[in-house]
Amino acid sequence: MDTIDLQRIARIEDGNWWHRERREMLSAELLRFSVPGAGVDIGAGSGSCCRMLMRHGWRAVAVDLDPEAVVLARASGVEAYEGDARYLPLPPCEYDLALALDVLEQVEDDARAAAEIVRVLRPGGTALVSVPCDMALWSVHDVTLGRVRRYTRRALVELLEGAGLVLERVWSRGVLHRPFLRLLRNRTARGEDLAPLHPLANEALRLSAALERRLPVASWPGAWLFARGRRPG
Repeated sequence: MDTIDLQRIARIEDGNWWHRERREMLSAELLRFSVPGAGVDIGAGSGSCCRMLMRHGWRAVAVDLDPEAVVLARASGVEAYEGDARYLPLPPCEYDLALALDVLEQVEDDARAAAEIVRVLRPGGTALVSVPCDMALWSVHDVTLGRVRRYTRRALVELLEGAGLVLERVWSRGVLHRPFLRLLRNRTARGEDLAPLHPLANEALRLSAALERRLPVASWPGAWLFARGRRPG
């Protein structure tokens, strides 16, 4: 992804429905911690999740493979390092929380990346992971974003448990608008992550996501999977 695309994403992510939905999820998960700790965001992009952690009192570090993303994150006040998800430039057993949001699907050796998540967590630390699900939804949108796969629930569970995490919850998101994804994404070569959505479409997706959080559909097929796990000990 070039610098122009990174800057475009950084400009739109505050209002984009999916980036807002991820922050809603993260905000809810932070309530599980009695006190702030140390967190790392792997594949952090411009550092928006790290900035959110910092607003909640956390010490946050961003890691991204793209040097331009590191520059953008540092420019916004985030401690950021260039690094491959398979070989994180971080010490072991350092973090209370590790985020890998929409990252593993871009890594050929996702088992190695999952093992790195566990390595940098302290015993008892928490990992939050999100991935796109179901290869039946594969489209040009996935290719544009550099993905190499979409996951089934079973595949994600096996990946994370194989890395050593004890999974506490796995849940679906994007259940309500899943039927429209193939039509939407095959009609464009770029997808909503790389260009601003029409305000009406963005608001409709935001409202559907807010509604979904109130419905008992977390076990239904969706467009994304989220997982929360902890490092034993």
